[in-house]
Amino acid sequence: MSYATLAQLTDRYGAAMLIGLTDRATPPTGAVDSAVVDRALADTDAVIDSYLAGRYALPLAEVPGLIADLAQAIAVWKLHTYAPDPKIKDDYDQALRTLRETATGAVRIPVAGLEPATTGGTGVRVTDRERPFTEASMKGFV
Repeated sequence: MSYATLAQLTDRYGAAMLIGLTDRATPPTGAVDSAVVDRALADTDAVIDSYLAGRYALPLAEVPGLIADLAQAIAVWKLHTYAPDPKIKDDYDQALRTLRETATGAVRIPVAGLEPATTGGTGVRVTDRERPFTEASMKGFV
């Protein structure tokens, strides 16, 4: 399951942009090369999974809207063979920032029941044992 689809990319960026980014045939075919898009989407999924793996069980049961949006921004950046438009670069940078925040827990995605179980503790363990020096055992020293 991919986090974004060709249809979503077409809706967001338009067929003309995708044809310009993916039609690498000689002579150009004038159509979107779905193999190029599939490769970019697979690379995008790998990037997203690398951020989510530490906090969420993968694969996600459903794709939240935020993740689909981030996947589209990353995929279209990956489709560029030359320097992209500044807006595309800014969207890509923002997507990576959001993924970093998701990895740290500052941003949470609404995927019910898939977050790995935690111990609920803070990491500090206190063991209470009998004190070796008590008032009775120190009688005469103080």
